[in-house]
Amino acid sequence: MKAIEFNHVGKQYRLGVVSTGTFSHDLNRWWTMNVLGKEDPFLKIGDTNIRSTKGESDFVWALKDINFSVEQGDVVGIIGKNGAGKSTLLKLLSRVTAPTVGEINVCGRIASLLEVGTGFHPEMTGRENIYMNGAIMGMTKAEVTRKLDEIIDFSGCERYIDTPVKRYSSGMKVRLGFAVAAHLEPEILVVDEVLAVGDAEFQKKAIGKMQDVSKGQGRTVLFVSHNMAAVKKLCKSGILLENGQVKYSGSIDDTIRMYIDDGTIPSQSVFFDDLTTAPGNDKVRIKSFEVLPVKGDVVSVASGIHFRLTFMNYVPNIHLDAAFELRTADDVTIFHSGKVVSPQHDSKIGEYVVDFSLPPFWLNRGKYYMNIWFGENNKYSICNPYTHPFRVEEFLYEDPYLGRSLPGILKLDINASSQFRGY
Repeated sequence: MKAIEFNHVGKQYRLGVVSTGTFSHDLNRWWTMNVLGKEDPFLKIGDTNIRSTKGESDFVWALKDINFSVEQGDVVGIIGKNGAGKSTLLKLLSRVTAPTVGEINVCGRIASLLEVGTGFHPEMTGRENIYMNGAIMGMTKAEVTRKLDEIIDFSGCERYIDTPVKRYSSGMKVRLGFAVAAHLEPEILVVDEVLAVGDAEFQKKAIGKMQDVSKGQGRTVLFVSHNMAAVKKLCKSGILLENGQVKYSGSIDDTIRMYIDDGTIPSQSVFFDDLTTAPGNDKVRIKSFEVLPVKGDVVSVASGIHFRLTFMNYVPNIHLDAAFELRTADDVTIFHSGKVVSPQHDSKIGEYVVDFSLPPFWLNRGKYYMNIWFGENNKYSICNPYTHPFRVEEFLYEDPYLGRSLPGILKLDINASSQFRGY
């Protein structure tokens, strides 16, 4: 059974102005759309919603020709860059605004959490807002009362529940808003990028609650977030939006991979010939960062990976160190390590090289990011971090005893070395 269905849905906005420009055209638009029930007669073909470029038209499609359906009980992640149309799609679904063209079919009651404190009256207490939100969603007072203690306990705002919401922090508003939306038994739960405001403990609790809502209670969840780890943990399928259109829909793993890869393969090594524009500042400049296979010709799961950082140091007589942080494409830190380059406050002006390696079968296939920055006395950062992407290619190692592919070995032993090359 389909809980949500989008059929050729589009939403167009006119940049800069709201009306058509004349009273007669405004009246014609109102009569055509509200009385005759037809499309906007002044709808024009506008530019695609590419926020980083200036278009030729005053009309822009925030969403264009959106087609997808969601089965009851599915948990769907909607991802994409800022301005891709994610929030607009959820606002159309929640009936905050109407589509310009197309049709949206929804089966069930929707609870939406689109922004911090959505639907809360600042002068009313948290308890009063719970009852008001329940009434907005069609709940009776008795139904809300039955869930009240559970909502307050989940939100963690019991001490302030009879305090006006205007005195709540943004995190407290998110806690209470999510608790109300998740516990008042909607058939469809719509959550925009609001959990980022909450603390780590509440994010974990909220994700667990959404899993319970979908699996145990068979409700549908649409989840928008830039936290790929949370999306991957919660969702089974995904929709990737780009410039107001559906670029890809499928399993959540494939959708995230399509979003992160962005159709490009990052360079494994970089060399900066012009030091005036190289990453760094007047204290240090990166000359090159190389990502090389320890064995073979390709950086793969089985090759091992050798990293070589070459940089210019312009600050003499300090305790100089370099730090490295490896992160996955969905922003999960794998390790953080540092190397003391000159331990005795005897740094020299000139070129330094730092080498270290990762063992084979430690990283899985995929895209990774290495963050590099420099510090003084193991305390002060002297340069903003430089981020370098690289890719590890697939390699399946068949264990002769088990007869199946093995995961990467979760053990790290970095033996880093550094040398000074002089002026």
